[in-house]
Amino acid sequence: MGDILNIKLFGEEIGRLGYDNDKRCSYFQYSPDYLTTNNSKSLPFIIKRNPEIQSFPQFEGKAFRGLPPMFADSLPDVFGNHLFQSWLNTQGKPIQLNALEQLAYVGRRGMGAWEYEPTLTMDAPSSFRIAEMAQLLKEILADKESLMPEIANAEGLLNLFRIGTSAGGMRPKILVARHRKTNQIMPGDLLYGPHHDYFLVKLNLENDPSHPKETIEFIYASIAQQHGIDMMPCELWEGQHFATHRFDRQNNQKQHVLTASGLTGWDYQNTEDSSYENLFKLAMALKIPLSELQQLFRRMVFNVVFNNIDDHLKNHSFTYHPKTDQWHLSPAYDLTYALNPKLKFHKVSRALSICGKREQIARKDLLKIADTFSIEQAEQIIREIQEGRSLWSDMAYQHHLSPTLINTIQQQMVEL
Repeated sequence: MGDILNIKLFGEEIGRLGYDNDKRCSYFQYSPDYLTTNNSKSLPFIIKRNPEIQSFPQFEGKAFRGLPPMFADSLPDVFGNHLFQSWLNTQGKPIQLNALEQLAYVGRRGMGAWEYEPTLTMDAPSSFRIAEMAQLLKEILADKESLMPEIANAEGLLNLFRIGTSAGGMRPKILVARHRKTNQIMPGDLLYGPHHDYFLVKLNLENDPSHPKETIEFIYASIAQQHGIDMMPCELWEGQHFATHRFDRQNNQKQHVLTASGLTGWDYQNTEDSSYENLFKLAMALKIPLSELQQLFRRMVFNVVFNNIDDHLKNHSFTYHPKTDQWHLSPAYDLTYALNPKLKFHKVSRALSICGKREQIARKDLLKIADTFSIEQAEQIIREIQEGRSLWSDMAYQHHLSPTLINTIQQQMVEL
């Protein structure tokens, strides 16, 4: 594998990406043909639109691993990296790969629409059962020395590598494709045709009835959708695995999606960058429609009222529409109660601050955001979201959550 990757978007090469291990610095250069023939807004920030080689030493570190942030969006996070290392170990290959080498494995299989060439070839995908993948994942994450041979075969491990190393985040999740008529499940890293739907599935591996994270997220998503928040349809597979349709796969086509962090280079773990004010400023810089600014405000209110503190910059994304050359707010995702309800917290800080505050957010703080960014009907939005709290207990009981858990989360919801 060479030291340079070609970057493609919608089948067109936009440029080349390199990484110097000695200097610990990445480099990017636009393709001359792309600069001549394409004037799109698909790369609105960070990379300057000129033919020169550009370097990015400022992105060295844990957040972006030395890459320009829009390409770092394609790298696996904590969970994906664990699978990456486990699979490489079974292949007898070096464990420590740099970010560019990992992108070569991602190739054309990643989230969003970026494609990296040359890509490392893999065997053709095969169908599988969710229960088998869940069991294999459970054993790998437990670092068992010997895995069950009937599921930990070469085919099973390859499928798991394909479906588990591209999705971001810390929790166990896989990308799958489901045939609309037969319900056959295939690895979701490739496009199969118009008869498949594409899902991101968060697996319940703990089987802990006192804290079923996947069921809680399903209930939160249901409440959010009922109260005007734009989300992809969600399902609860086998009564325990949270599955959401992917918004980066629509009409059997890839969608160019970047996180707020990937668009700007803001480190999602850096508190100086992590604020809703910055998120609204980004949305305005992308010139998204006013209705979508309203939608962003509604999501902010939901996260405050339902105490979703894990609303960091990688949990907000934007989608580029090539036909109109415009950016839009992506559907919401990762709306859930992110704390462990079995623990007692004396102080909990939000990922994104509001008016400089990460706790004890008040109605006046939300209204100040509304005033700053000309959000209409802010009071009505706040009232509507607060009314949604009444749905929590009924839906939670319907899904057989324990009364203790239901009450704990209910008590953590915020009165504005």
